[in-house]
Amino acid sequence: MTKLAQLSNWLLWAVLMAAIVAVLGWGGRPQMVGLFIASGLAVGSLYALGGIGIVVLYRATGVLNFSGGAAGAAGAMTAWQLIAWGWWEPLAWLACLLVALLITLIYGRFVAPLLAWRDTVVKAVATLGFALIVLGVVSFLWIDDPRSITLPTDGIGVRLLGMRITATRLLVFFASVAIVVGIWAFLTFTKVGLQMRALANDRDLSALLGIPILRVETIAWAIAGVLAGFSGLMFADLIRLEAMVITFMVIPSIAAAICGRLENLTVVLLGGLSMGVIENMLTMSPVLRGVRPIAPFVIAALVLLWYQRGQRLTFGGRD
Repeated sequence: MTKLAQLSNWLLWAVLMAAIVAVLGWGGRPQMVGLFIASGLAVGSLYALGGIGIVVLYRATGVLNFSGGAAGAAGAMTAWQLIAWGWWEPLAWLACLLVALLITLIYGRFVAPLLAWRDTVVKAVATLGFALIVLGVVSFLWIDDPRSITLPTDGIGVRLLGMRITATRLLVFFASVAIVVGIWAFLTFTKVGLQMRALANDRDLSALLGIPILRVETIAWAIAGVLAGFSGLMFADLIRLEAMVITFMVIPSIAAAICGRLENLTVVLLGGLSMGVIENMLTMSPVLRGVRPIAPFVIAALVLLWYQRGQRLTFGGRD
């Protein structure tokens, strides 16, 4: 894709987002519209973080992981339980990350290698089955009662154009941007990052060249696990602490990853943010609020159709 085409795509995205926000927010008070946008950016950041974990793992291992939400849910519920038992809150937050990391590594080290040579669809369905197992265990350990997690940043806020935006929402947004930059630098400038890129290009050739596949894949699973734990904790604070809801947060995360065609982290970030904003803005429309659940995949489908414009598939390949 030429630089001119890339620039036109970015301009089109900006114009469309401005038009969608203007249409959905028409008639609403500017302050209210701003609050919906700010909340949407925070939720969209969580979708983007989930999508980033999916992309990093897929590029390194070829596994489309559907179990990140379940790992995050288990971590968030563990954090809630430890806080309820009187643990120091930072230790409970750390436990959330560690539990999600442990669950992800269990699958990545002991199950995923057994399926390494199976089709991508088989590997993806296997992660979905693992997610349902984790969800079942979590639902058995914690019955479905109202729960909540609060962070110290919830009580801190800044005023922007008359709106109060909590530090938690700012934390999630800037963390997602920083993680995209950090992972890009990691993949570009470090030895392990280069090995991950090599695995994504040709796994068999990488093995012949002596790249330690198991170690590199373990690092990729670990990155995905930490991102799942952080996303689960933030989702429990910003949305609600419910295992099933957090588990299926992976659905819009997959849509965000699809927007980036499972390779472009910047587009994954923008896709997730766009989905969060549009979902929140749809709440303001009495007619369209019912389509919120399908909005992420509609957006992902439109992005893919835009990428495929001017091309047609034949039996011989792509023209």
